[in-house]
Amino acid sequence: MDIATAILIIGFAALVAAFLLLVIGLVYSELMNSDIPRGVANSGKLHMVHGLFVGLAIAGRILHRLGICHQVNFIRWFVACFLTRLRPVPAGLRVKDLKFSEVPVRLYQPTAVCGGLRRGLVYFHGGGWVLGSIDSVDEVCRHIAKESETTVVSVGYRLAPEHRYPAQLDDCEAALCHFLSVAEAEFGVDANRVAVGGDSTGANMAAALCQRLARTQVGRLPLPCAQVLVYPTLQMADFNLPSYQQNHAVPVLFRGRVAFYFLQYLNGDVSLCQDLLEGIHVPTELKPSYKEWLSPSNLPPECVARGFSERPAAEYDGEVYHAVKAGLEHEVSPLLADDAVIQKTPPTFILTCEYDVLRDEGILYRKRLLDLKKDVTWRHVADGFHGMMNFFNHSWLTFPSAAYVVDSVVDYMRTL
Repeated sequence: MDIATAILIIGFAALVAAFLLLVIGLVYSELMNSDIPRGVANSGKLHMVHGLFVGLAIAGRILHRLGICHQVNFIRWFVACFLTRLRPVPAGLRVKDLKFSEVPVRLYQPTAVCGGLRRGLVYFHGGGWVLGSIDSVDEVCRHIAKESETTVVSVGYRLAPEHRYPAQLDDCEAALCHFLSVAEAEFGVDANRVAVGGDSTGANMAAALCQRLARTQVGRLPLPCAQVLVYPTLQMADFNLPSYQQNHAVPVLFRGRVAFYFLQYLNGDVSLCQDLLEGIHVPTELKPSYKEWLSPSNLPPECVARGFSERPAAEYDGEVYHAVKAGLEHEVSPLLADDAVIQKTPPTFILTCEYDVLRDEGILYRKRLLDLKKDVTWRHVADGFHGMMNFFNHSWLTFPSAAYVVDSVVDYMRTL
């Protein structure tokens, strides 16, 4: 080996070592900013998972700044290659990849003999409108389909930052309406027994779609018979609810990331994150109605038991509002819809997790539905955290409590 080659090898090794040291240092710094309460299920494993995802984000950020690849593309690639494994289709289930109105979907059909038409569930994955895929919820959809004897359609909607609102919601609507129009003829499904559902931002779109369809699809197609909302994100007006304060640094969803994902969905201007967190985007004339719907007094007493302090009202900034005003409309913030809109929504299943910044949004939506005499089923995971459904039957990443979340959906689907 000549001297020049040796120098190149040593230089390359030094760059790799420097890169790894930088990533490790940044990961350690981020981990020190996290806060995993003692009550969280499998807290040690959650620390490990959080470290993995922080490392991915930091490595992606460095690669992005070096001009090698976009951070989001790196994270998607890594998750698809190393954290997602599609198992052989189990007995009793048929799985097909199709397109409904040009939207990719994956269809899960139980093969057991059915005496009549089956029920259906159209499912939207979570991931902040930026991450996630049909593959990321494959195990969840398989389990729901097989155990509840339900035909499940998982929708691969377009993602940000390549596509902004309302592209994601439009894709979900197109896939749902296509399925409803052919449910009985092509798939043996009763179109009047088709629910919509999702987790996190997928649940946001399920709730928003129910509201949109109740307004626009009257008489054209059957409306969803139920909405299944697993730790849903439902509003962009108040990031200082008790759950946001108590769980602001609990993995895998920090308070600041919620604002970040909303902005990615809307316009990509993440410089407005702090403005959203402070609440300066909410017009003065809207604050009274939002206060009525989002007041901590509407929450059960145990929701404030771990601490809550009322924040002073933020000074309104019209420029920020106009940049993000679509986020306060009910198609992005279903919890902020008028009573007349929510009154038209179908029976609802809501699941919340104690150690989740979004906990209170699901509980407040339940309160609004109950006040309007709507049918609501609520499940609460006392040791749960946001995103735990993604760790269902996921090899070494599996969290036992995730089975309770998925089985709760199965139990509800059996009632439809």
